[in-house]
Amino acid sequence: MINNKKVVVIMPAYNAEKTLEKTYNEIYQNFVDEIILVDDFSSDETKEVAKRLNITTIVHEKNKGYGANQKSCYRAALKAGADIVIMLHPDYQYTPKLVPAMASMMAFDEYDTVIASRMLGNSALKGGMPLYKYISNRFLTEFENLVIGEKLSEYHTGFRGFTREILEKLPLEDCSDDFIFDNEMLALILYNGFKIGEISCPTKYFAEASSINFARSCKYGLEVLKVSVLYRFAKMGLPIKLFNKGGQALDAEKELVYYFKKEN
Repeated sequence: MINNKKVVVIMPAYNAEKTLEKTYNEIYQNFVDEIILVDDFSSDETKEVAKRLNITTIVHEKNKGYGANQKSCYRAALKAGADIVIMLHPDYQYTPKLVPAMASMMAFDEYDTVIASRMLGNSALKGGMPLYKYISNRFLTEFENLVIGEKLSEYHTGFRGFTREILEKLPLEDCSDDFIFDNEMLALILYNGFKIGEISCPTKYFAEASSINFARSCKYGLEVLKVSVLYRFAKMGLPIKLFNKGGQALDAEKELVYYFKKEN
């Protein structure tokens, strides 16, 4: 808990058995009230490792996609009474040691959202980010900043934090169940006038770290361009479904399948 606000770390997981424990062990739990993992129908022993670590674990009974996994994570966090939610991938690509700093930036009402950026400083390439991904990230970010009218250092990190208000008010059910969910969510946050802060984040690329392949990366890049253009059209007053008022917010009461629930 920070500033009397409950901090919950959520982990959208898929085949993370080799990296989950390392990630978990570096979370400063003096500042974290609860950790929740959602396993998106992994083929390895991710859920068994999570149970051994005493992590509350929710399972999907089929693979639903990265965006759908996040939706389950956020529903679970809301149900747990979270005031601050930090999304941390359990693949050990991002350092969990930043969780207290990110949570503090929101707990003291400075920001509504915090993203841990790999592009502030030179940590991305030093950490092993493939050059094509680095160049693509830079290009997409510059395009988005130009079209959307912001000055973020990147839009594509998987290490993010949100206030409860963000998760309750935005129409996140209308967002994709695939990888573009991240980008759509940030676009909605900016469109609705919430404040985004950034923090520099070291990163590590290695065999076990989750990553999408080249073809999926290209598809994601095209979808990012589309979201940016739709954002601009919506700001011009055109009726764009994703940005229309009256969209569907997350339903915190929607049933979740618990594989293991930590006793408080």
